[in-house]
Amino acid sequence: MKQIKTEARWKETFKVAWPLCLSYTPIGLACGILLHAAGFNTLLTGLVSLVIFSGGAQFLIAQMLTVNAPILTIVLMLFFLELRYALLGSSLSKYLQGESRSSIFTFALSLNDENYAVNYLKFATDKHWTPNDARRVEHWSLLFWTVSNIVGSLIGSVLSINLTVVDFALTALFIYMIVMQIKSRLSLLICIFSGALAAVCMIITKSTLGLVASTLIASFTGFLIEELLVKKRPASALLQDIGSRKGGPIIEEIEKKESDIL
Repeated sequence: MKQIKTEARWKETFKVAWPLCLSYTPIGLACGILLHAAGFNTLLTGLVSLVIFSGGAQFLIAQMLTVNAPILTIVLMLFFLELRYALLGSSLSKYLQGESRSSIFTFALSLNDENYAVNYLKFATDKHWTPNDARRVEHWSLLFWTVSNIVGSLIGSVLSINLTVVDFALTALFIYMIVMQIKSRLSLLICIFSGALAAVCMIITKSTLGLVASTLIASFTGFLIEELLVKKRPASALLQDIGSRKGGPIIEEIEKKESDIL
């Protein structure tokens, strides 16, 4: 009989995690460079990467430090930005039943958006995927992210970077992140409302705490409007995807091209 050779489990989990790890490398280098430009030394950059492990949060820290935002504002903004992990973690809780509290704690510490997506897919499609495998995927991604941040910080210590360029790069990054999240007309409307409200709140408060206030107000307003429309007017144009069949030219143009080809 032929013996079936099985690879070490860490190798199998690395095969699952390596595309994720590879994608982290350029972003992690950029993040390390920007954190160094914002005043973090290499040791602090590595520590922040390990403790926070969130590209969006670390870029936000760099952005707010360059404008001399108070620590309280930074902490509050990070809290609301990372609050989504409570929902992500709860969706994985059914796969972690029977795990010890320490195991769940270490799992939660290294959870982020990308390794969550990988692990959720594996849990849903692979009956042999275990919490330990998922934790290894998280740790592989954390290792590559942290090393990339540290290397980026070392590069930043050699290069001279103008903070004006940093502000421009980070602003462009967050605009891109916002655009990628816009799916419906309502989300677009709330984004515009949030931007205008942020400007008003910052003028009134004369500090970056206005950003926290505007974020809470805009989020709560968007939630209320969406809930009201879903209950009262589910067919509302505001709930439709941008580019949908009703009022969306994107699909119409595609269908027209297909008909021309046929």
